[in-house]
Amino acid sequence: MLFIFGLLLLLIPTDTCVDMFCRFNQTDPCYASLGHKLYLQMVLDTRDQDLALKKLMGYEKHGLFSVKKNIILEGHHYESIRFVFILNNGTLIINSMNSADSGTYILELYDSTGIETYTVNLQVIVEAPIGSVEVSVNCSSSGEKRVSCSSEGDQLIFSWTLNGQKLEDGNNIIHLDEETSGNVTCTVNNRVSHGQNTTSVNRCPVERSVSVVFVVVWSLEMMLLLTLLGGFHIYITYCSSHASGRKQEEEIAL
Repeated sequence: MLFIFGLLLLLIPTDTCVDMFCRFNQTDPCYASLGHKLYLQMVLDTRDQDLALKKLMGYEKHGLFSVKKNIILEGHHYESIRFVFILNNGTLIINSMNSADSGTYILELYDSTGIETYTVNLQVIVEAPIGSVEVSVNCSSSGEKRVSCSSEGDQLIFSWTLNGQKLEDGNNIIHLDEETSGNVTCTVNNRVSHGQNTTSVNRCPVERSVSVVFVVVWSLEMMLLLTLLGGFHIYITYCSSHASGRKQEEEIAL
């Protein structure tokens, strides 16, 4: 069965990488991508089987469609524009998935006498795919770097690497120390898609330059102040010496 289903995936044309594929006999929930296709394999061959596909709405089952004697009978909630059922491989294609398509789907199989022989449920969850991934780097006054990652989509999971090495922090923001540099990659995943972006981080020169300028200016100011004080001291000493000399001359003249 898995071989046949794998062959089916190769034969089905896909417009984008976020078209999803599920089987009714899988144990995990079926994740579908918002706005894209869902290929839902119900049975391998419907030629000798009667079946019905229903969706649980509240506490009631609502029929989408049924197959009897190789004829598709559309139910009240069947959307012919979006729903396409392929008889020879038992696959339902739902085009342009929307949030209302989330829910529990029920597949029922019947024998030729109309007796139900098999039933199985499948939980379908529609998620918005990952949008463009944006990474920004901000420097603090201490030189520490704050790297932020953002994207659109549902149930986002963030992971980081620095120069190819995985980082422990799994949040959308990481902090790097002053000495750290290299290529930082943010990868964003959810159940239906993924995206990533890489940026280069270097030492933060801005705050360090400001500090150097401050020290240089302060040093020049101190030198100027000392020069002025020295000049003032020399001037006072000269004036004092000159006044003392004149006083001695006056005493001698007397």
